[in-house]
Parts: sequence; C-alpha cells; structure tokens
Amino acid sequence: MKAPDKRCCGSGVCIINDAGECWCGQVWDGEKMSAPPLMSVRSKPSDPSPEFKDPKPGS
Repeated sequence: MKAPDKRCCGSGVCIINDAGECWCGQVWDGEKMSAPPLMSVRSKPSDPSPEFKDPKPGS
C-alpha cells in the first residue's frame, strides 16, 4: 500500500489526481485543499461555440 497523500484534507479518503483535484471537489491551492474558485458570469465567453447555436436562425 502506498503512503497517504500529504495533500489530504484530513478526512483520510482523498483521492487526488495529477491536477490536484480531489474526488470530493476540493483542489490543491499550493498550501491546502480548498473549494475551487467560482466562475463569474463575466468570465464565461459571450458567444457560445458553433455546435450550440440554433441551426435555423429566426425560427
């Protein structure tokens, strides 16, 4: 059995991938496990990708 990951939040059940993301949704911020940052509406692209556009404009 391999040694426990030192990035664990203390629950003892953390499964952390190479990107520092745990199965529970927390992420490694370089110092501790914490909730991921929220995405604001302003940070989303204003024009959705072409595969999500209405194929028949005006209908």
